[in-house]
Amino acid sequence: MEINMNISREFKAILSLMVLAGLIGQPVVAQDNGWYLGLNWGLSKATIDEDRISDTLLDSGLTTTSFDRDETSHGHKVYGGYQFNRNFAAELSYFNLGEFGFSTTTAPLGQLDGTLEAQGVAFDLLGLIPLGDNFSLFARVGVNHAEVKDTFTGSGSVLVLAPRTEESETNFKGGLGAQLAFNDNLALRVEAERYRIDDAVGNDGDIDMLSLGLQLRLGAGFSNRTAYVAPAVVPARAPAPTIVVAPTPVAQTEEYCSILDLHFDINNDDIQTADAEKLLVLATFLKKYPSTTALIEGHTDNIGSDNANLLLSRRRAESVVNYLVQTHGIAASRLTSVGHGASRPLADNSTEEGKRMNRRTGAVIACANDIEGLESLPERMTMALQMEFDRDGAVVRPQYQQSLSRVADFLKANPTMTATIEGHSDNSTPANSMSVSNMRAQNVANYLVTNFGIDRSRLNTEGFGQTRRFAYNTSQEGRQENRRVNIIFEYPPRQ
Repeated sequence: MEINMNISREFKAILSLMVLAGLIGQPVVAQDNGWYLGLNWGLSKATIDEDRISDTLLDSGLTTTSFDRDETSHGHKVYGGYQFNRNFAAELSYFNLGEFGFSTTTAPLGQLDGTLEAQGVAFDLLGLIPLGDNFSLFARVGVNHAEVKDTFTGSGSVLVLAPRTEESETNFKGGLGAQLAFNDNLALRVEAERYRIDDAVGNDGDIDMLSLGLQLRLGAGFSNRTAYVAPAVVPARAPAPTIVVAPTPVAQTEEYCSILDLHFDINNDDIQTADAEKLLVLATFLKKYPSTTALIEGHTDNIGSDNANLLLSRRRAESVVNYLVQTHGIAASRLTSVGHGASRPLADNSTEEGKRMNRRTGAVIACANDIEGLESLPERMTMALQMEFDRDGAVVRPQYQQSLSRVADFLKANPTMTATIEGHSDNSTPANSMSVSNMRAQNVANYLVTNFGIDRSRLNTEGFGQTRRFAYNTSQEGRQENRRVNIIFEYPPRQ
């Protein structure tokens, strides 16, 4: 039997629909490494070599008078694999390509029937091309070890000397496919594969299988996120927040932390006049809590070479360390600087605003457990509530009543103070992100009014969608951190 590659119109249609869905569908996190299992089912196709069979019969003095063939069958495979990164994976599979056959009549009167069954194991290397957060194309190349069983029966003038034969051979295989992820764990696959097969009577050819299946990832956190936690992004419209209260949803205690977010001009590492006040806030915090330390991190946009950006980001971090040491007397032993170049962007480098946000220096600062007596300029304090929201949800859960009670008590104790409630979201669609983040901010304000009697006129709300990420959206944990609400307390201006 000889097999020809024949990618059907149905496969092309399915592939086109998946490409369209991947380009316009709601983004899902791209899982970049980890183990997975899968099951595919579909149609396999072989081309029966009628001429060769007829010539063989003719050599025995028999002329073929009719020839019927069954060149399609149902096939399936079960596979397991490991994805090393977003572009490379390896798979081991068991496959069964089904059964194919033919029936021919001869003169003098006789009949010959034959069938072929093929199954075995395969090992493939896959190259993947992501076309979005939830869709990718891939190509595979590998080897298959197939067990092929041929069965022949004859009647009348046809005599079969070897009615059943078996053969096992190792050959090459390859294929193309597309994959659409529904969520972190489940994906849909469609693919076309070609298996080189040697049958049990000395013929060789190809069997093609077009299949559709599901892939299940094992475990959680299969992403390219490192242990690094991105610095908080501070709204550009106002001075940097001084103090952050960051309780987790079930936190027993609260921690108070200073944060830092400085932005730089292009190819510049100088501390600007406007940044001096932000560094004064940080220095005040470090002086009040002498056991705390700070890691100063420098970043750049993607303009220029990787090496130049790395050196520039290091100079930016070092300039902040030097300023804190020389101007405010912070011990150098408490400060560490590191440069990340353009490798950890907070915004899209394709826009000028995104580049500006990425030319920054941030700080990872050890937290303290009290805040009594801390005074700093400007007189703004931010409470970053890590409130757990469902994806695209805005319901304030009962477990946050205690945290919001503290907010209400603080406002009641400072009756001239107002507060701005900022809502944020993860990587949903832009329009939906903005709507959800606005709703989250409004629901928190409504909760303070309804449950604690705070005057609504003292509360402003604003939604920022996904424009001010706290963490990377490449993992479930990062997306949850970005689904947050910030409350900024604002004192009245000094007279």
